[in-house]
Amino acid sequence: MTDATSRAVDASPALTPDERAELDRLRIEVAARRERPPRRIVWRSIAAGVILTLGCLLMPIALLTVWVHNQVADTDRFVATTSPLIREPSVRAAVTDRVTTTVFDYVDVPALTSETLQALRAQGVRPAVVDRLEGLAGPLESSLRGFVHDQVAGIVASPQVAELWERSLRSASEQMNAVLSGQSQAVVVADGQVRLDLAPFINETKQQLVQSGFTVANRIPDVHPTIAITDATTLERTQGAYSLLDKAATWLPWIALALLALGVYVARRHRRALLGAGLGVALAMLTVAAALLVVRGALVNAVPPRATVAAGDSYDLIVRFLRDGLRLLFVVSLVVALGAFLTGPSATAVGIRRGASKAIGWLRGGGARAGLRTGPVGPWVHAHLTALRFGLIGVAVLVFVFLNRPSGLTVLVIALILVFALGVLQFLDQPRPADDGRKPAAPA
Repeated sequence: MTDATSRAVDASPALTPDERAELDRLRIEVAARRERPPRRIVWRSIAAGVILTLGCLLMPIALLTVWVHNQVADTDRFVATTSPLIREPSVRAAVTDRVTTTVFDYVDVPALTSETLQALRAQGVRPAVVDRLEGLAGPLESSLRGFVHDQVAGIVASPQVAELWERSLRSASEQMNAVLSGQSQAVVVADGQVRLDLAPFINETKQQLVQSGFTVANRIPDVHPTIAITDATTLERTQGAYSLLDKAATWLPWIALALLALGVYVARRHRRALLGAGLGVALAMLTVAAALLVVRGALVNAVPPRATVAAGDSYDLIVRFLRDGLRLLFVVSLVVALGAFLTGPSATAVGIRRGASKAIGWLRGGGARAGLRTGPVGPWVHAHLTALRFGLIGVAVLVFVFLNRPSGLTVLVIALILVFALGVLQFLDQPRPADDGRKPAAPA
């Protein structure tokens, strides 16, 4: 903005207080750029770029680590992820087909039919009757298979099976966590071997024997014999990986956030660095989402055609919490990037802010014509405008942080409410008549 343009704008009586405040802010930025010394410290930009890149790359790794840790170490999350599988129609159909096939692998209907016909012949049944019965062997096997399939489908779809499925998953997760964390009382490590404590089995056997009338079993003391089940090296490695996963899930997210904050701080232009960090994290989330689609396609193509639907549904259920996390970080990073862009000095951002100021000024003028006055609130807001803006942003951040498992939609709602609140604040911002930059009218 040249000096002549500045004087012409100053002479224009059409500027509203909001437009004049925006003009003053732009003047300060232009003056700061003119007084800024030439670029001599290039290493700050390079260091900021490297740090921000590391933070953006580490963010999806941290998200994946937290997701895996929750599936392995958090029993409630593991059950919440896997228990709905048995309620999926495609999964139920696949389980029903597999169980029915297994039943008929051990129940040879043709062989049983042949033995029955031979027994009838041996008992003197007329050959014509036996021949007619033999002709019904094929339809009988088909009908029997259909009957068994329907019965298995009813059992799989029953609430009892769903409850049993959930209890089994919870018990398996708890036992696995106890073993991997070294807190299991049933699995111990001794002499380089993993040994299973047989005390629970002995106690259960003791109770069953007593209930059956063999009361002498009450004399069995509380003993803890063990048997070797595997070498201790594998378990120790698994426990080490489990411990490493627990530490990584705790610290990696904070390290990634610290790198992003450090990169923005080191950068010469903080707003531009914040914009780049937001876009970088959003791009990383999109990359992980695309990788999940590729893995899903490979998984579906690797199974038989009859199990394709079940495999796809199972995969979608298992990774749904990971996708929720991807959406959340994607929306948060876009909101941060958009905020950094709209507060910047670009022509587009300035135009958007100017348009918003004009709209708010028009609403304020309409309210004034309708007799709406802010009284002492307007000057107070004008005097504390910056602090109030940062306060609203801080409240929005705190609401997001203390929400239990927020979603991407939640972030959008919080952002929209924040924008509305900032607009109301701008609407209430009315300087005192002596502070609006105009000279008081001369007395008549």
